[in-house]
Formats: sequence, C-alpha cells, structure tokens
Amino acid sequence: MRGIACGLLAALLVPSAMLRAEPLTVAARTVADDKAVFATVESVSVVPARGRIGGTVVQLKVKEGDAVTRGQAIAAIGDEKLALQMNALDAQIAALQAQSSQAQIDFNRVEGLVERGTLPRIKLDEARTALNVAENGLRARTAERAVVQQQFNEGQVLAPADGRVLKKLVAVGSVMLPGDAVATIAQQDFKLRLRIPEHHARSLRLGDKVRVDGGEIGAAAPRFGTIDLIYPQIEDGRVVADAKVDGLGEYFVGDRLRVWIAGGERTAFVIPSSYVTTKFGIDYVKIEQPGGTIVTPVQRGRDLPSPELPDGLEILSGIGRGDRLVQP
Repeated sequence: MRGIACGLLAALLVPSAMLRAEPLTVAARTVADDKAVFATVESVSVVPARGRIGGTVVQLKVKEGDAVTRGQAIAAIGDEKLALQMNALDAQIAALQAQSSQAQIDFNRVEGLVERGTLPRIKLDEARTALNVAENGLRARTAERAVVQQQFNEGQVLAPADGRVLKKLVAVGSVMLPGDAVATIAQQDFKLRLRIPEHHARSLRLGDKVRVDGGEIGAAAPRFGTIDLIYPQIEDGRVVADAKVDGLGEYFVGDRLRVWIAGGERTAFVIPSSYVTTKFGIDYVKIEQPGGTIVTPVQRGRDLPSPELPDGLEILSGIGRGDRLVQP
C-alpha cells in the first residue's frame, strides 16, 4: 500500500514539476503595426539579347524558361550577302597574292641587273614601288576579309547576362535588322517590388523589415527580408520599393504576393502559440499562481511571427503584465 501511495504521489507531482519547468513571464513589447500590401516578384533588370547584324534567323537555341549564362550563343543570324562578299574577297586576295609574287620576282631581277650596271637605278626604284603597291593592296584586301569574317561571327546572338529567358521574340526564318531583339532575359537576382500607398509610405525607411507568409511561396515558415531601395517617384498614388527576400524562387517573374510591412509601432502582448489551447472554440492559457495554476480564457489576436519568435501570437485580452504562463 505504501508503494502504491508513493507511486500515486509521484504521478501527481511530476506533471506539476513539468508545468513549472518552462514558465513565461508576460511583458508588453513594442511590435510593428504591420500593414498588408501586394508585391510582385521582379528581376533586378530585364535585358534584351540583340542581334548585331541584319539577316535571317537560321537557328534558335532557347525557349521561354531556359536558363542561360553570360556569353552563351542563343541564336544565329545568317546573311547571304556576307557569303558572296567573302567569295569575292577570296578571289581578289588570290589575284593580289599572284601580283605580289610577280612584283617580288621583277624586283629581284631588276636589282641584279642594276648591281651589274645593265640597268639604271631608276628602274630599281620603279620595281620597288610596284612591289610596295602590290603588298599594300594584298594587306588591304586581307583586312577587308577580316571585317566580313567578324560580321559572320557577329551573326551569333549572345546572352548579355546570366538569367532566364522570359520571352522569345522571333522564330527561325524571321528577318532582322541590326539591333533587333531576339529574346528578353531576366537576371536571376530576384527581388520583391512593393507598391505602397502614400499615407503608409511616410514611415517607410531603408532597412525596414518585411514579412512574407510561408504559404505565399510554398514554405512552412514565414520569410523575412529587408527594404534596400525606395524609388523617389510616386506612381498612381503609390510609392515603389524593392525588398530583398531569400527563397523567392528562380522561375516565375511577376508572381503576386501579400507582404506585411511596418506601418508604425505599438505595444502588445506576444506569446508563443504553444501556450494557447483551444476548446470548443474558446482559447485558454494556464497562469501560474502561488497555490497552483488556473485556466483563463483569452482573446486571440493575429499571428505576429518574428525571427526571434517564429510562432508569435498576439493576445488582446485575458492576461496582464507580469503573469507567468505555463505550457499546457
């Protein structure tokens, strides 16, 4: 009987000890008066990939959604006139090479005759001039061919930056002029672009924290970020600002998300949601008293998660400053 009594006493004492193991003292804290605004996922910059020569698109190597790297060839532009110019220059270079070789032979022959005194020195000067003219003509045509070859190389349309193809603007067979865009590419450093009403923007500052609900981006926990740029121009009664938030994804651009920003400050009682139990639609907390614990109903506010308290919950009434809460 004594052993049974001791066991019962231990069973009664252990839960009480466990309840007293994690008391939480209620204290008012300053919280941001969050306001919900809509934001869109935007790339830091959207740049076009342009062709450098005119012609016809003969090859297109990307489609919407493809990831590209800086300098990657994404399309090829061909121009039949360049091939014709190349053939013409090759023929001219061959003729000038033969002319230069003949001029070199004539110069060597005249030089030998002048040294033996058979021909006057003026003939040597004439042969040297003819050789220089032939060599300079050959160099000029070779340089002109290099220009056409460079135009051939510029037919490759290169990606201007690392990112993802947002839109393909041409198809194979399309005729293009120099400078026409082949595709638009979004750099993958994505940010949130917020549009905030003017009366809320008065308190907006660089470095302010923003919060994105986890459900908006398919995450279990909310994500936090920082405003790093506020645009000075107001558009349609709204201030535009950019916020850096990790984990936005790297695919969809223009995705609309609900974002919470600080519209001021106020005091509130914020406790972990694990201290609240709900029975029959009423929320309760346990408050530690000198003689034990009491269960009291409370009025739940909205969730106020923060980096230091991810499951923070605002309590509007039912508890006071200095109350010691125990987990249920």
